[in-house]
Amino acid sequence: MGTGASADVTRNEYVSRFVGKENISSNDPFWNRFLAFNSPSLIIKDQNFMLETNSRTQFEQLIENNSYSNNVGTLIKIFLLKVSELVEAIDTSDNLFIWQTHNALYIIRHILKYMVENLTEEQILQHLENKFESAEQTRTFIGSLIELLVDIPVVEVTYLLHLEVVISLIILLAVQLNSSNTDNSIIYHIIMKGTHNIHAPLLVKRLLQNYIDQKKLPPSVRNYGHHSMVFGIASGLWSIITFNQEKRDNPAVNMVEEPLASQSLMLLLLLINISINDSNPYRQCLFTCSDNSGSNYFKLFITQKSIILSYIIIYLGTITSGLTSQVTSFKIDYNKLFEALHRHGNMDSVTLLEYILLHRNLSFKTYVVQHDNIDELIIPTLKTLYSIPNCNSHHIYMSLIILLILSEDDVFNKKVHRIKIKSSSWFTERNIPDISLGGLLVLVIVRTIQYNMLRMRDKYLHTNCLAALANMSAHFSDLHPYVCQRFLSLFETLAKRYSRLQEKLKLEKERSGAGANVISINEESNTEQDIVVLEEILRMVLEILNSCLSSQLTKNENLVYTLLYKKDIFENYRKNPIFADIMKNLDIIIKYFSDLLEKKQPQLENDYNEVFSLIRAESKYWPKEKLTKFPELKFKYVEEDHPEEFFVPYVWSLVVQHSLLQWNTNDVTLFSPIC
Repeated sequence: MGTGASADVTRNEYVSRFVGKENISSNDPFWNRFLAFNSPSLIIKDQNFMLETNSRTQFEQLIENNSYSNNVGTLIKIFLLKVSELVEAIDTSDNLFIWQTHNALYIIRHILKYMVENLTEEQILQHLENKFESAEQTRTFIGSLIELLVDIPVVEVTYLLHLEVVISLIILLAVQLNSSNTDNSIIYHIIMKGTHNIHAPLLVKRLLQNYIDQKKLPPSVRNYGHHSMVFGIASGLWSIITFNQEKRDNPAVNMVEEPLASQSLMLLLLLINISINDSNPYRQCLFTCSDNSGSNYFKLFITQKSIILSYIIIYLGTITSGLTSQVTSFKIDYNKLFEALHRHGNMDSVTLLEYILLHRNLSFKTYVVQHDNIDELIIPTLKTLYSIPNCNSHHIYMSLIILLILSEDDVFNKKVHRIKIKSSSWFTERNIPDISLGGLLVLVIVRTIQYNMLRMRDKYLHTNCLAALANMSAHFSDLHPYVCQRFLSLFETLAKRYSRLQEKLKLEKERSGAGANVISINEESNTEQDIVVLEEILRMVLEILNSCLSSQLTKNENLVYTLLYKKDIFENYRKNPIFADIMKNLDIIIKYFSDLLEKKQPQLENDYNEVFSLIRAESKYWPKEKLTKFPELKFKYVEEDHPEEFFVPYVWSLVVQHSLLQWNTNDVTLFSPIC
């Protein structure tokens, strides 16, 4: 660190002085030399871990001596001065200002990372304050980070600075990892309730825009080994900390191509899922952003003033509860947001963002439903469900709930059957050319239910799968023969299991009545509960089938054919009072077409083409008034009370998994590893 490189960080005079007991005044020339190093932001997790491991002794000395030296507080003061110079500069692309600000924050965030993992929040705050001058330095520091993000544009020379700011904010929020309760957290109160949250719309927009833009690492960082001119003022830190290992290792290995996008998404997810007494300005801003695609952008300073004014209106409206319509917090290009979501739709963090937007932002949901290429967003979701053995349960739930939310809209339910999917090579069970998106959707959900029955046996998953199918059922159209077969096979599989459970319960009662002690009361009760659950599922499958045929029989000849072909699977359910009313409708359909087959072409009853042609011709005259009308199947996703209990641990598990940092999770109490 400093202009002179050392082979060992422990022998570097600048590092030794910084971590020592001597108080170094902010006016001391030391700081200019200490911050004069050339180092790329560490964009590979292993690099960060190596730096932290090799510097652990220095971190320990710094924490031990900082109560005397206050050098951490002084370094933060230096950083704040650099930020002021950069923000006030006429040319914010000046390399010198950016380089100095970046280097100061680069060191601070590594110190913060060590503190968060080893100290309490109270101890951290004591180290961050400049006890000789200011008791509000932490608040000012956090404000300066937000100010950098919203005021400094993301260009090649500021890319690494923005990345450092985002990572630093994530580290500050990580005080929650070892203490799940944030109600009393000073850092969280500063971020959520401090004066800086007036910039919430700008900050949310910046983070969302960073994700949308997916800007790659600047060439100067990729080619660091070729003496970048951007940060080529001095050299030292990288070679000091890693003992010149970059000469032996390839820094391009495992390099994240768009680290600012990925880390901005992580910070955004953290901010919008924080809950302190049910108040979250960042969440409200994301929920109320709207589309500006097709319109010209205003100049930045005009846009920022408009956004801040919108936020003030939202804030006042929240206090008075007097808003009768949604106020736009900021505008963003939905077209580009849609493209970014579908391009990385297989990632769990992206799926979570998609879920939040569809669930809480009505304008975005409307945009998605009306999008001509909605298949681009749905296919990655279906691929996730299809790959259920390889995905964590949280990702599966989020993907499924996305489909449930979309299925609440009849425009979506109709549109998916008009979109033809020419190729679905990822669906390896069978080649299905020219299937509709709606048919593929039904097929994947049915497969998910069947997998859940065999492996997971999660009632919650069953419920959401069936709810999505139920919402879509009245609009099923031109279902592929294979889809029809799999749907009826689902009922057949459930029916067989139902019969086995009934036999099991009967045997248990007989043995219990005979005085045997082998069967416990609990075991008998569990079997009865399983039967009740299965009856609900069977009933729902029949209701979905009835809903489709009652509303769309003339558009589902393949389903009618499959119903006739597999009519025997319903034999045991006609007289069961739980299913009798639904079965009456299905029997009317079965009898109507069976009678036609016997009457007109009994000799060709087993010929598919002839039977199908007859069904297609006669379905035009189908007297649907014969069927008993049932209430329309409509289910709406409702988020459970205290959703933060699920989402906060989930988001942090994603941050730890996808962060550029190597987190020590041994003492983490907030979450368990994703399973």
